[in-house]
Amino acid sequence: MYIARHMEKQILSATENFPVLLVTGERQVGKSTVLQHLAGAGREYVTLDDPLERQLAREQPQRFLQLHRAPVLIDEIQYAPELFPYIKMEVDRRQEDGLYWLTGSQVFALMKNVQESLAGRVMVVRLQGISQSEEIGIRHKPFPSQLEDMLDLSKNPAVQSLFS
Repeated sequence: MYIARHMEKQILSATENFPVLLVTGERQVGKSTVLQHLAGAGREYVTLDDPLERQLAREQPQRFLQLHRAPVLIDEIQYAPELFPYIKMEVDRRQEDGLYWLTGSQVFALMKNVQESLAGRVMVVRLQGISQSEEIGIRHKPFPSQLEDMLDLSKNPAVQSLFS
């Protein structure tokens, strides 16, 4: 069962405004799951956990991108930093948003490569583990609204019962 994440709107917004989306985070927080869910059938998925795909991406990055044409979701991009210059060239050539969705777990090495190769072309979103509100299906409200609700005691049924 898929658990909706609070970051989904931010991810979709990034896709509409940047050619490359990079979702980072610790292992097993749901990066691949969220992106596969949001991508639907219109975007190819390839994981660099696959040793053959990883080898091709590292040894023949241009060929890899010819086989896996954008729009594409490339999972575990940190295993093939050789792809970044070729992604940059394709992004510059096509001038479209939402071409590449990438995931990566090893943030420091990954960010160094991203900053050098894709500066100005990528939106980086850090995904945290599933929150309690996500787990039980409570829609996320930004903090200011929550604060307003807490301060407006008249909305609280317990407080209302005191004055009834």
